[in-house]
Amino acid sequence: MPDEKPYAEACDRNREPILEVLRVRFADRHRVLEIGSGTGQHAVHFASALPQLTWQTSDLEANLAGIRLWLEAARLPNVPPPLALDVFGPWPATRFDAVFTANTLHIMSWEGVRALFAALPGVLTEDGVLAVYGPFNYGGAFTSASNAAFDAWLKQRSSASGIRDFGAVDALARSCGLTLVEDRVMPANNRTLVWRRSGEVSTRKACA
Repeated sequence: MPDEKPYAEACDRNREPILEVLRVRFADRHRVLEIGSGTGQHAVHFASALPQLTWQTSDLEANLAGIRLWLEAARLPNVPPPLALDVFGPWPATRFDAVFTANTLHIMSWEGVRALFAALPGVLTEDGVLAVYGPFNYGGAFTSASNAAFDAWLKQRSSASGIRDFGAVDALARSCGLTLVEDRVMPANNRTLVWRRSGEVSTRKACA
């Protein structure tokens, strides 16, 4: 049916462990930009559980209709309409004191990951917090056989996709003025990584 909401079973499985982290790390936050909101399920769950936050969803234009269905059904006062956002730009002119993204870095190309981080100094406030959920490699090695199989599946779909190495992502974050404050082990061989902005980076070119 055309008005049937999109559904991702993984969102129901991981939403509570992620929420445990957000309750702490976003406790003093006010405006959150979610990058790659997907179905919209996470936005509805987190915005309902954290009503002090204005939760701004965003995704590629093709995914916005599904997100709208979830938001319209939930009718939450703290979730505005979704924004069309491609990591290669343009980005919102509004500043946010938090950014959240789940299961996106391994889908987009490494150039896309770099573009995402390069844009953060322009959208995060000076004390902004970034939370990223998904699978990561450490020291160039998979953390489980299932992650290795998942990476192979990703690369079959697109050679540009793949599980990212924590060290490379953290180096990218540090070059953009972000300092790691938490690396939380999550179910199903995933992590939630949290960085806090610790310095002013004035241009995209400053992020390597």
